[in-house]
Amino acid sequence: MEFDYVIIGGGSAGCVLAARLSEAAGTSVCLIEAGGEGRGFLVRAPAMVAAMISGRPKINNWALWSTPQQALNGRRVFQPRGRGLGGSSAINAMLYIRGHPSDYDAWAQAGAEGWDWNSVLPWFRRAEGNVRGASGFHGADGPLQVADQRRPAAITHAFIEACSENRIAANDDFNGPEQDGAGLFQVTQFHSGPQKGQRCSAAAGYVHPLASRSNLTVLTRARAERLTLEDGRATGVVIRRRGRQNHIRARREVILSAGTFGSPQLLMLSGIGPADELRAHGLDVAHELPGVGQNLQDHLDYIISYTSLRPDVVGLNPAGLVRLLRAGMDWRHSGEGLFASPMAEGCAFLRSAPGLSVPDLQLHFVIGIVDEHMRNIHFSNGYSCHVCLLRPHSRGSVGLGSRHPAAPPRIDPAYLSDPRDLPVLMQGARMMEAIMESPALAPWRGQRLYPHDGSDKAREADIRARADTIYHPVGTCRMGHDDMAVTDPQLRLRGLDGLRVVDASVMPTLIGGNTNAPTIMIAERAAELIRMA
Repeated sequence: MEFDYVIIGGGSAGCVLAARLSEAAGTSVCLIEAGGEGRGFLVRAPAMVAAMISGRPKINNWALWSTPQQALNGRRVFQPRGRGLGGSSAINAMLYIRGHPSDYDAWAQAGAEGWDWNSVLPWFRRAEGNVRGASGFHGADGPLQVADQRRPAAITHAFIEACSENRIAANDDFNGPEQDGAGLFQVTQFHSGPQKGQRCSAAAGYVHPLASRSNLTVLTRARAERLTLEDGRATGVVIRRRGRQNHIRARREVILSAGTFGSPQLLMLSGIGPADELRAHGLDVAHELPGVGQNLQDHLDYIISYTSLRPDVVGLNPAGLVRLLRAGMDWRHSGEGLFASPMAEGCAFLRSAPGLSVPDLQLHFVIGIVDEHMRNIHFSNGYSCHVCLLRPHSRGSVGLGSRHPAAPPRIDPAYLSDPRDLPVLMQGARMMEAIMESPALAPWRGQRLYPHDGSDKAREADIRARADTIYHPVGTCRMGHDDMAVTDPQLRLRGLDGLRVVDASVMPTLIGGNTNAPTIMIAERAAELIRMA
């Protein structure tokens, strides 16, 4: 089979590219995805993220693991990533956050010209179908539906009040003029029509409506095994589908959108990357590119949870399960209620110290007990709060676990390897604890899980024992001009023709917030760059 464009990976970026590049009727596009179609009930019902995120069983989830993390007591850290059309946008909490404008200005200043805030804002707006309508900051007509939460829990409003009790102002739009403050997340969710209340994954927004588009071919359950190269040019990809190998050829470009872990892995399996890494696995070096797999960054996250004195939160006890069942029936009829909740309903952006120019901490307030990605189940009613370090200095890497394409990559986030990170996360933990112990939350406050004596020594020990990812890995194919850059600012692979990388791996540095919306923005802009080539 041969197409003009072959896109590898049907996640947030790949879905956008497939939809946008196939808008030209005379252009043929093939989208290749290792997982399924991303249409099932567990994906569509927002609350069912709890059934997918744990990886027990592996439903729409690659369920990867890190290498042992020295700074986290040698623990291997679970790394959920979406598998299926929509990618991680099909298993995330739907939180619509863009980051801070200064993040993008920093990209441009570091050599990624054309990715400053004023240049990327139109592409955020192009993607967005915001229920609040169009404005200077927001778009109303884009495929990605962005909704306000219809019935946030009473405890979430109490969390916002608790932030106010700690001199944190309210903010009703974290993607507007100011990021600081506390409020409700907007979510990527259908806000009208027959899909009202359902998750708007990148697949649901961009690809599922295009079933009749004849110039778009979508191959699901097709695993990419290696890229094909001829005379310094990428010409296609070898896939395995239904037990058979097939070669999919690209007349114009191959576009790699397999994500921060998958994109560098496929490059290395194809002989593209650090020579020592390739040779260690018995692979020939087709194109040496030392930055492939380097520069891995992620938001390290620390959670505290409480049992609840009131039943109006999520619980897995008998009464809580009955409430969930009723909520499911409510959602099927109205598109609203507990089943429509992202669970992580409340947000706050904080500064760890006065005088900082931007927030460096983010809180996620959850209306249930969250413990190790729902892998540790608690049957009590409860609630949780996360704090994550928005701009870590620590840098890790992705390598090959094996030369076999089905083997998982070697993931080493190197959490807290830079000594500058722990003090900021410690301060974030203190600030979060003060909010969670504030009067506004007293009617709900039961027993704290994993309590400690309040000392910094005990707090640090708890962080090292339980801190974890909040699912925002980026940077392993970063754009730039220096020798360690993998792509140029047009996202073309350096030194090879006919190949681009378009996903979160191209981010030079982490943005100050959740990464799904920025990944979709990158793909929107990339589609235009590709069309203009």
